[in-house]
Amino acid sequence: MRANVVNPFDPKTIFLAKHAQHVVLIHFPIALLIAAVVFDFIAHCTKRNGAADAAYYNLLVAAISTVPVLATGLLAWQFQLEGQKLKGILLLHLVLACVSSVLIWLVWWVHFRARRQKTPLPKYRLMFEFLTVSMVALTAHLGGFLSGVNGPG
Repeated sequence: MRANVVNPFDPKTIFLAKHAQHVVLIHFPIALLIAAVVFDFIAHCTKRNGAADAAYYNLLVAAISTVPVLATGLLAWQFQLEGQKLKGILLLHLVLACVSSVLIWLVWWVHFRARRQKTPLPKYRLMFEFLTVSMVALTAHLGGFLSGVNGPG
């Protein structure tokens, strides 16, 4: 007897999975933020405009990509838990995800404002960027527990 195997290329599997979109999309803002912070640190140390530009555009795309990530996270909650009241790690993950998203947008805004006003970036931004990366890492760590990657899920 053959087991019921799901075709990974079936459009229903791709677009209607209960949480697959969130699990896939979350990697974009995380990677883009980390790359942006590395580029910004390189730009700060070397005074290279190309690295500063790369940091800015990575931050822009990271900020924009938080919108579908938050939306798919909320949809995953609705589909998987049928809108049950959140508690424990899942509630903390949602709160930290919202905080992380706001921080990413604020980091981008600091860069945007400096570019628009044609002023140097403030020195405090590097600590702010590292704080944002730390918050995103903590949020991702909790998400790993929820998905079963970091432990029971």
